[in-house]
Amino acid sequence: MSIDPAVYARLREIADQFPQVPGIGKIEIRDGEIVMMMSPVRKHELAVIRIARQLNAQLPQTHPGYVAHPGADLEDAGLGRLRNPDLMVFAEEALESDQPALLPHEVLLVVEIVSQSNPENDYHAKVRDYAAMGIPLYLLVDPRKGTGIVHDEPGYTSRKEFAFGDTITVGPWSIDTGGLLTYA
Repeated sequence: MSIDPAVYARLREIADQFPQVPGIGKIEIRDGEIVMMMSPVRKHELAVIRIARQLNAQLPQTHPGYVAHPGADLEDAGLGRLRNPDLMVFAEEALESDQPALLPHEVLLVVEIVSQSNPENDYHAKVRDYAAMGIPLYLLVDPRKGTGIVHDEPGYTSRKEFAFGDTITVGPWSIDTGGLLTYA
């Protein structure tokens, strides 16, 4: 589902003018609305670091010049979506651009760590959005349950579930989930 490009452009303009607000971690645009996300908890951020570390150790062999990096925005203006995945894999040189966000064709993998406050967003809306954007791989990690899902194949027609402690394959990479922690 996409929105009128003029409406999206206006929402993007408004979102770009929001001041930094304590406790608000990310601003996203979806379904014609600006959504302010709560700042993540420590175990959420630890999962991001531990997954990024493993990916960054493998990327020089599989995709030289690529990085696993948190914090960048991902935008598909045609769909009317601005997302801020917890972690993405993309070419480091993409950060040299003056564009405010990465474009879907620049991204090989998005990783989302399920939040305690809004799990439905990661399980439903982001699966729909990332598939529609054409992102090849989506890794969903759920510290609430100690589980996760690897989404791949075009349109995420393939889903591989795992439990914390498993070593999983995500595209060409291997990730040991034994160091991921569940929320208390």
